[in-house]
Amino acid sequence: MAKLSAVLLAACAALLALAAPLLAGDPDMLQDFCVADYKSLQGPLRVNGYPCKRPENVTGDDFFFDGLAKAADVYGGGNPMGSVVTAADVEKVPGLNTLGVSMARVDYAAWGGTNPPHTHPRATEIIFVAEGVLEVGFITTANRLVTRAVPKGGVFVFPRGLLHYERSVGEAPAVAISAFDSQLPGTQPAAAAMFGAVPTDVLARALQTDAGVVERIKSKFPPK
Repeated sequence: MAKLSAVLLAACAALLALAAPLLAGDPDMLQDFCVADYKSLQGPLRVNGYPCKRPENVTGDDFFFDGLAKAADVYGGGNPMGSVVTAADVEKVPGLNTLGVSMARVDYAAWGGTNPPHTHPRATEIIFVAEGVLEVGFITTANRLVTRAVPKGGVFVFPRGLLHYERSVGEAPAVAISAFDSQLPGTQPAAAAMFGAVPTDVLARALQTDAGVVERIKSKFPPK
């Protein structure tokens, strides 16, 4: 009897070990949709994502967004980068809640408009160049740059979580459309994260420079 119990216990442990990777992923949908209820943020309830609207309150507008049709002013508001990202994620399209996808449009000025180095901690990104020519690249965890030019009609993939950038290298403005395997991929700009949050003495040592140089750079990235 004791031997049988030990065998059953080992079998249960093996099944749990095999199931663990599956349990770690997003669960399958249990309903047709789960339109985000933004009003829920005003209450005490917090979940990973948003609670669902009641189905009878859902309309077609919950699944619609026309913001990607409009070109952005790439230098508006004193923007020094010459690029603007317009997101179509769950914060703009409540119908994306729990569906695990989102998009964005990026407008670039001609000759140098740059979407500076950043990461998306929660998503892989695939980018389609609709207009112009982009130089794109990502940095591996071995600090190797993987880069190439992407012409109009070309597609490039940025692996999840890796630092990457895009820059316009043509004589005409560029436009790209990105797709993500997350309803809210998150964006962490490298420069703002470092110089807007990391202590000066840590950066001075990491960059092997003096605190005065770091402070001058930090003045361009006020903490949030």
